[in-house]
Amino acid sequence: MNIHEYQAKEILRNYNVAVPRGKVAFTVEEAVRNARELDSHVFVVKAQIHAGGRGKGGGVKLAKSVEEVKKMSDDMLGMNLVTHQTGPEGKEVKRLLIEEGINIARELYLGIVLDRSVSKLVIMASTEGGVEIEKVAAEKPEAIIKEYIDPQIGLQSFQARKIAFGLGLSGEQIKNAVHFISSLYKAFVESDASLAEINPLVVTAEGQVLALDAKMNFDDSALFRHPHILEMRDQHEEDPLEIEASQYKLNYIKLDGNVGCMVNGAGLAMATMDIIKLAGGMPANFLDVGGGANVETVRNGFKIILSDSNVKAILINIFGGIVRCDRVAQGIIEATQSVEIKVPMVIRLAGTNAEEAAELLKNSQMNFEVAQTLEEAAQKVVQVLN
Repeated sequence: MNIHEYQAKEILRNYNVAVPRGKVAFTVEEAVRNARELDSHVFVVKAQIHAGGRGKGGGVKLAKSVEEVKKMSDDMLGMNLVTHQTGPEGKEVKRLLIEEGINIARELYLGIVLDRSVSKLVIMASTEGGVEIEKVAAEKPEAIIKEYIDPQIGLQSFQARKIAFGLGLSGEQIKNAVHFISSLYKAFVESDASLAEINPLVVTAEGQVLALDAKMNFDDSALFRHPHILEMRDQHEEDPLEIEASQYKLNYIKLDGNVGCMVNGAGLAMATMDIIKLAGGMPANFLDVGGGANVETVRNGFKIILSDSNVKAILINIFGGIVRCDRVAQGIIEATQSVEIKVPMVIRLAGTNAEEAAELLKNSQMNFEVAQTLEEAAQKVVQVLN
């Protein structure tokens, strides 16, 4: 689950992570009141949407008076903010963060994420603050500092100091940075976060180290332990189909292509999308129906996929390990009897009882293509589009 910047800063503040003073506003009147309470010489008016690149899109502005805060807030609330992460359709701005201005001396980058290849959290830092970390990794990989955390002993003080030294900090800045990094790590672990990104992490002219921006994502499966975080969910920022899919307990993410995918298992789903692209197609979604696919699961999966008007063909790729292929085939047959499918469909079933499944599908009178391998399935689904 994603949350807004101001919500991430509320969580960080509770863990003594240094952040600028600020408050959320849903109206122009609230924005003005917040600015007056801050009593600062400079204010920052920041649009709150679940996307990066807000500054380039006009969603972050400096105000030198309360009157400027009022005008900027009036312009920004309700605007359609387009960034490289929103796509051309953009997102409507429904809330703002009004913050005090900060006397910035340096902009840095700090992030924590799970590196699944080694099953450890990794703290990444860079002197290239304010720049997308993906761009830094591609153009200047040597500028990224990585410190892996042993899950049995957690973050050690010497590791935090190592990061601080690597960022070129000195004197009081090092002490402040060590405290910041240690507190951020504690917030990450105790809140079951899946990502914490501070970009930029700034050093002020006074030697403070604080989070000028903050992004946090959370493990959906752990949210039952954090009802206060679950309450921060903003469904207006989520795709309606993804919200509907979550109600059916389906793992669904909408994409920009035209090939609807129904797969069991996240890894197989990722591989399926890759193979579709290699075959010259574009996946329209990530949809993992899980290991216990049944008639109801498949039916709901079809409903979600077909609700996307961009879908022009469907690829079903199921590996029968936990679930038997014949059971999935029966589910597909029964589901298509209640869900009208007007687009071409390619089915590939492999694993337990695959032969029985093929026989069921053959006798079903359904209109579909059968594939034996994943590569063949991808090629066929691209062919039926042409």
